[in-house]
This record gives sequence, C-alpha cells and structure tokens, in this order.
Amino acid sequence: MKNLRKLSIFACLFLLVFMLMRAEALPPPSPAGGNYLVLDGVDDHAILDFETFGLLIPEGTDTFTFEAWVYPTTQPNKDIHTLVLSQQVMMDVVSHDHEEFGGLKVFLNLSKEDFMLQGSAHLARDVGHAMMSKAPIRFPANQWNHIVFQGGKGQKTAVIVNDFARVSGGGQGITLAHDADKITKFGGHPQDFTLGGCDAKIPGHKRHSWGYFAGYIDEVRISKVVRYNTAKHSFTPQKKFKNDAKTIALWHFDEPRGTREFSDTSGNAYHLLGKNGAMTDGTLAVDAEGKLATIWGRLKQ
Repeated sequence: MKNLRKLSIFACLFLLVFMLMRAEALPPPSPAGGNYLVLDGVDDHAILDFETFGLLIPEGTDTFTFEAWVYPTTQPNKDIHTLVLSQQVMMDVVSHDHEEFGGLKVFLNLSKEDFMLQGSAHLARDVGHAMMSKAPIRFPANQWNHIVFQGGKGQKTAVIVNDFARVSGGGQGITLAHDADKITKFGGHPQDFTLGGCDAKIPGHKRHSWGYFAGYIDEVRISKVVRYNTAKHSFTPQKKFKNDAKTIALWHFDEPRGTREFSDTSGNAYHLLGKNGAMTDGTLAVDAEGKLATIWGRLKQ
C-alpha cells in the first residue's frame, strides 16, 4: 500500500513537472480570448482569392481602418519586409537593424528585440498611381501588440501600436487606388488579399523583398471608417472587436485548433483560406475542477 502511495505521489510530481515544461513551450493566450492564427514565417499565409473576392475596400470608400493583434516571434532579415496584410493597404514589419532607416534607430530607441511597423497605401492620383509609406513605429517582440493603420480622404493618416500613434498629413488625406493591375505593379505583391505575407521583390528596390510573418495574428478587422481618435492616448481594445455597419471584414480565428478555413463574422462572407499549413491554435485552458485524466488527455494532443 505504501509503495502504491509513493508511486502515485511520484506520478503526480512527474505530471506536474511535465505540465510546467509544456507550459513554457505553449503559445500565449489570446488577448481577446479564444484561438488565433499561427504562422511559421516560412510560407504560411491566408488569402482571399482575387478572382473570387476582388478588392476588399469598395470603390468610393472615403476612409479606412485596418487593425489586428500580432505577436511576432522571429526577427526578419534586414532586407525583408514581412507583411502582416496586403492589398490596397499594407502593414509590414521590419527588424531593428533594417538598413533602410539608418538614423531612425536612435530616434526610435530600438533594442535587438524591437520590430518596426509600417503602414502603406496604394494611392489614386489624377495622373497615375503611387505607393505611400508612413514613418515606422517601434514595438516589442514576443508579446501581443495591437496595430492599426487608418486614414482616408480628408483625414490624417495614422499608424498606431498599442497606445502610441504616429500621425501624418495635414488633413487632406489619401484616396485609395482601385486599379488592381496598378496595385500589383507598384506594390509587387499578389492581387489577392493576403494575411501573413508573400515572397516577392519590392519594385524599385534592388535588394528588398516582401516576406512571411512569423508568429501569431488575432482579431483582424477592416473598416470603412476611421476608428480611432488620435487626440486621445488610449487605443488598446479590452475585448473582442465588434461587428457594425462600418465593418467590411472581421476574423476572430476562434475556430477549433487545426482549422484552415477562417470565417468572416462581418456577414460579408470574406472567408479566409489558410495556405501551406496556416491554421488556428491556442493555449491549453485547464479547468481547475478538471480530472487528472482529462488534463493528461489534453496534454497528449
């Protein structure tokens, strides 16, 4: 009997150590609860096929907001812009030592663990098209960050990370291009709406390329309105994004672990398709009243 009790105690201790070891390797909990999109940074991504869905921002839309929660885990090469999302609007990430920004490293007070976020838009002009890039804004690796790029006609353009905004423009704003061929020509990325990046050269750059984002993405919302008042100093959402009349697309990524199709909850049916292994995952939620066998079964998954 004593031996059996000792074995039971040993088994419980072993299981506790095993759970602690596993906990270190587990991904972080979602900032909004539920699961999220997991990307390996090699070639994982999610898309809306252009031939089926066309351009996300409808022609005639005057304002926009693109936002998401991101958790970057791997520093990109100094010549790589890793795309969080792209089509008419792009949000991309570069490393702390990105050669393009030189003295901005000091201005941004970058450490080796920092990333820089950029927001860019393909612009409609009276003559031709152009691509405009905003000044980068720093954010840390290996934690969840709420990122935003917003602007439009008659609006100031802003890139936001957590509770810090970098604002530009005197209010004249920008008008998005709706010519898909020109968008591809000037941006160098696919016509498809992509989440998680692509592998393509950036036009006008001899060395720089688009690349794939490594880490986790959650709560992606695209809106036809400027969502955030940059005169305030608190932007970070405290709960899941809500759908409303100004929402174009909204992905919560709360599908079961391993799912490779991601539902648009805006009601507009922009359902994303995971490519090359892009899928949902999340953390192990242990019920305090759960039985040992249940916990063990979940750990073995």
